[in-house]
Amino acid sequence: MSTNDASTTETLNTWFDGFEKRQFNVNGVVVCARISANWLNQLDKPVLVLLHGFPQTHVMWHRVAQALKTDYRLVLPDLRGYGDSSHAPGLPDHSNYSKRAMAQDVVGLLDQLNVDDFFLCGHDRGGRVAHRLALDYPARVRRLCVLDIAPTLDMYKRTDMDFARAYYHWFHLIQPSPLPEKMIGGNVLHYLHTKLGGWGSQGTSFIEPEAMAEYERSMNLQPEQPGDLMPAVHTACEDYRASAGIDLDHDKTSRAQNQKIQCDALVLWGDRGVVQKMFKPLELWQAQCAGQVTGHAVPSGHFIPEELPERTVESLRAFMV
Repeated sequence: MSTNDASTTETLNTWFDGFEKRQFNVNGVVVCARISANWLNQLDKPVLVLLHGFPQTHVMWHRVAQALKTDYRLVLPDLRGYGDSSHAPGLPDHSNYSKRAMAQDVVGLLDQLNVDDFFLCGHDRGGRVAHRLALDYPARVRRLCVLDIAPTLDMYKRTDMDFARAYYHWFHLIQPSPLPEKMIGGNVLHYLHTKLGGWGSQGTSFIEPEAMAEYERSMNLQPEQPGDLMPAVHTACEDYRASAGIDLDHDKTSRAQNQKIQCDALVLWGDRGVVQKMFKPLELWQAQCAGQVTGHAVPSGHFIPEELPERTVESLRAFMV
């Protein structure tokens, strides 16, 4: 599917039955998203936006989306730099891969869908985008859920040898281009599988074959010109470079101004993962929220929506009301 199309509907893939895969032009950036196919017949249903993380795409939500598609109008975007969304080269300050820029993409997409307010859930990097979106657009977010993360600024402040060992990719991916891109590009699928099977997830058996094929296809996108950097590898690095730079500046400014998430929030994290071992997520998120924060650990590693889809569905259905 060409990313130059303003709007394209996927009709042949029955795996995401009940959804349309479309390309949107949002302020000059191509944003790919799946949305409920019967959107116009569900205008009485609330909107739920699901944001994926690294090294995945929106298809990580497949099982969850199928279970929730009669309860909500669902919007599942590929964040910029991932999947079939834009893979523009990073700017020198990495600002075009800041969480603020990604949040603007999501809001611009929802503007095109004529959605004023919505429920929002993000896993991993998507949770960081959701955090920034809730700060920058408080009137738009009815309730927020973040999965298996603590606030970025707090996680960097906590850095010690144990954290660096567990999340070494945070420090590898932020190295100046092209070092990490070329290292990962030497065996990109091995790197992908290692990440998907790590962080307490005990292998990749929980990933649907169709989803794995999409992760492999997306991460393995080839450059237009021989010798150029692999696009998705480069933009994933840019995502992390932004998190270690301009995103921290945005977060520090928000805290200095006492800017907090205004809505209630739900936080879930895996009991085998890094967040459980090294952080107190409820305390850290409550410190950043004016609303009430609830949540708990669940029996999984990092990739909660795929490892525990039924538990994820139950939690979202109970909270997003």
